[in-house]
Amino acid sequence: MEILISIIILLVLLLVTNVLAHYISFIPIALIQIAVGILAALVAKDFTIEIEAEWFLLLFIAPLLYYDGAHFPREQLWKMRLPILGNAIVLVLLTTIVGGLFVHWMIPSIPLAAAFALMAILSPTDPVAVNSIAKRVHIPDRIMNLVRGESLINDASGLIAFKYSVAAIVTGYFSLKSATSDFLYMFFVGLIIGIFGALAIFLIRLHLRRIGIVDSTFYVLLQVLTPFLLYLIAEEVFHASGVITVVTGGIIAAIVKEKTENFIAQEQVVTEHVWSIVTFTLNGVIFLLLGLMLPSATNSILVSEEIRNSTLILYVLGIGLMVLVIRFAWVMFFNIVDKKIFKNEETVTIKDHIVTTLVGVRGTITMVGILSLPLVTNQGELFPNRQLLIFLAAGVILFTLIMATIFLPLLNEQDKAKQPNLMNEKREMLKHAIRSIQHETVEENAAIALKLMNQYNAMLLNIERKQSEEAFQKYRQQMLEARKVGMELEIIYTKQYMAEHGLNESIQQEIDYILKERKDMLNNRTFTLLKRRLRHFLRERKMSKLPADVVEQINHVKKDLKDYVTSSIIKHVQETNEFSLDIVQKVEIYYRHLQYSSYKMDSSEQEEQKEYLALIAIEAQRNLINEWYQAGDINNELAKELRRFVNNLESVILLEEEE
Repeated sequence: MEILISIIILLVLLLVTNVLAHYISFIPIALIQIAVGILAALVAKDFTIEIEAEWFLLLFIAPLLYYDGAHFPREQLWKMRLPILGNAIVLVLLTTIVGGLFVHWMIPSIPLAAAFALMAILSPTDPVAVNSIAKRVHIPDRIMNLVRGESLINDASGLIAFKYSVAAIVTGYFSLKSATSDFLYMFFVGLIIGIFGALAIFLIRLHLRRIGIVDSTFYVLLQVLTPFLLYLIAEEVFHASGVITVVTGGIIAAIVKEKTENFIAQEQVVTEHVWSIVTFTLNGVIFLLLGLMLPSATNSILVSEEIRNSTLILYVLGIGLMVLVIRFAWVMFFNIVDKKIFKNEETVTIKDHIVTTLVGVRGTITMVGILSLPLVTNQGELFPNRQLLIFLAAGVILFTLIMATIFLPLLNEQDKAKQPNLMNEKREMLKHAIRSIQHETVEENAAIALKLMNQYNAMLLNIERKQSEEAFQKYRQQMLEARKVGMELEIIYTKQYMAEHGLNESIQQEIDYILKERKDMLNNRTFTLLKRRLRHFLRERKMSKLPADVVEQINHVKKDLKDYVTSSIIKHVQETNEFSLDIVQKVEIYYRHLQYSSYKMDSSEQEEQKEYLALIAIEAQRNLINEWYQAGDINNELAKELRRFVNNLESVILLEEEE
């Protein structure tokens, strides 16, 4: 009963903090939740929650890292693999060793092994805290991807370093060889379990569908349970890293979903909504728990007369600054190496280094880890300076959060665009909706997706026109030029294709006719719908007189030619810097529409996919508004206006789908 009451209280506090965050938007919600947790612990002294590191990692970290792994941009993860691994492994070791030596020098009463343990548990950046910071402050994507990427891995390396440092104190023995082999085993076995575990769960789902179990709710629950199952198998059965397992499992699950599950629309929508509730709840409860733990964890050292409170604060500031200095030095060093050895031409400024340093905040993983310190060693002696270590870890967590809260907005002030404008924000939302649809587009649903993207592009053009007629006309001219370039490339690639495949005369005539018609339409803007219909009718009549096998061959060649020409043109416009990104995107959408316009699906699948993609786009826009508001980029009035715009958009689009 006590556990149930505690859970209800935590959920109520979670709702309260979100209401407070609505009115105190200049303070990150993470700090508000920590403050409310501290206040609750001070007011209701009987309200305490004991947290063990093992179940905390299972209950909170496993699902959150699985979700982050599934939603992390994989191209960026691979592209930034070296800096991510450098931050997640080398930086953790540097922080542990250099920071440990500094702590032992500053506070000689802390044994060297205990100092290493403290800095080891302070080395992982907290993924939940990182995401919380990112919601409020605009941080360049490259930096955010780096910090999020390292947060997926450095829990494992930090916890292993912490485990062996503590073991050295408890047992009086330490083996570098054993620690290294353990880390390699836990990392690679965790990786393998994540890959094959996620694939096994997918195959189970596939088998269950084949035998007739098609209840979407069942599969949503199975997907939510997946990270817990993977984590338990890795930790309890194979004694590998559950953290690495769930991250890998999330990535594999996302790949499998993209390749195989594009028509289970209802399940996908429900799953995303369930995961949004799960992550919202876990993210908030984590910081509330951190706040609840702080008073009891630090009280004994604060009331002790052994060390003055002012000295304790100086210790926290010293260690906190050392953590940041080590991170800053490593980031600078790695970027120099990246430029000199790996020939990375990307410009990185001192300001980028500072932002990367500050974003690496510490969080609840550090607190839970430090609280797991044993009370006594194997020799029956008290663990040295246990309460002091707990206080220092708690202090550094708050220090990094406060530093990020204060200085990141100041550093990014000059990067902010001019004052928010309703039309500008609407335009960005529509672009975001198009990107969200593109992310869900595959060959089977491409025709529907492209039709929906064209709707959004039409709305985007309307907004461009309202903002500036001159800019709109310039944009139209650029689009026309891009289409003309595309038309020229169509002719070139079509001739290449026909020369390579040696097509017969009937097929060549049909393809030449289509090209001529499309070129006339592009060059003659008065080419009316009636003329188009007439030409289409005459062509269809001519085709009906051809033998069936010739018609089938023509259709096959047309499809093959579309694929060839489309991929060639898209590759050309992407690789040349001839046009802006917006123009390139619209050219790509146009040719994808031509490529997939002939793909057919039954009406029920069509309606399901229409609704699914429309809801994905609407949800993406609503999430973007919330991110802007939480980051302080828009005020409450503008947020309301944008939400009203999305509501109207939803009504229009879904009504069209019904009709």
